[in-house]
Amino acid sequence: MARYLLTRLWQSALTLVLASIVVFVGVRQLPGDPALALAGEEASPERVAAIRADLGLDDSIVVQYLRFIGDFLRGDFGQSTRTGTPVADLIAATLPVTLWLSLYAIVVAVIVGVALGVVAERYRGRWPEWMANAAALVGLSVPNFWLGILAILWLAVGLGLFPASGYVPVSVDPFQALVHLTLPALILGTSLAAVIMRQTRASMIETMKTDYVRTARAKGLGRGRVLLRYGLRNSMIVVVTIVGLQLGGLISGAVVTERIFALPGFGKLTLDSVFTRDYPVVQAVVLVITLGYIVINLVVDVLYSVLNPRIRVGGAS
Repeated sequence: MARYLLTRLWQSALTLVLASIVVFVGVRQLPGDPALALAGEEASPERVAAIRADLGLDDSIVVQYLRFIGDFLRGDFGQSTRTGTPVADLIAATLPVTLWLSLYAIVVAVIVGVALGVVAERYRGRWPEWMANAAALVGLSVPNFWLGILAILWLAVGLGLFPASGYVPVSVDPFQALVHLTLPALILGTSLAAVIMRQTRASMIETMKTDYVRTARAKGLGRGRVLLRYGLRNSMIVVVTIVGLQLGGLISGAVVTERIFALPGFGKLTLDSVFTRDYPVVQAVVLVITLGYIVINLVVDVLYSVLNPRIRVGGAS
């Protein structure tokens, strides 16, 4: 395990370096001049040139990248060219919103998806399976922004069950934070719940055909007990894999969801920085997301051995 973790950490570091190069070069291919955007359309050429020199944009791209990496390793993400605020402060203010929303959405998706998957397998060929498959089809087919608008109209405005918009920090009032995040989390987790439901059902169907399940049934264990004890546990490996792979989808989906429900999260910060060509913010946001991907993938690999000891995460048989 230790050797495997060291190898994965080395690979992760290499991935992060390559991602930083791609991000740094790609951001600078965006149309427009950040110095001109910061100075204003009516600014004089001298003013624009002074801002470019102050931001270090006149240096070669290699010098800019090395300076960027050095500052990043020291935890200095620079300052926003749009507001002058330290990027670290912007990330610290917006990232918790998206993390809480994504975590809430994952919990909702796992509970709903696994429950529907178990029901679909338990009642194969009967109306509960048809209803579960129909719900999964809707979750996969209908875009989140459309579901979000309908949810606001029906559940928030029409019935008054949830707030239509706004956010309360968890540190201020955990209950109100939960109330304000419930509807966005339900919408954000819909497609993930549908994927988990379909994969859980398929995994449990295969598990119930195995020899050790037939042996357990022959010893007198009921179908429901075998389903939960053997089928559900083995399907958790699939669920963990899906959650790890779909994390990026949640983050990208959070951009739209945060816009619809007016949440001051990472998605809003990302869009604002892209539209205003705020290089330091865009770079920091993408690298933070990349780092999150790397950590999640490592955690998922380690969880495999926890859920099923027969799996050797080091690759040995």
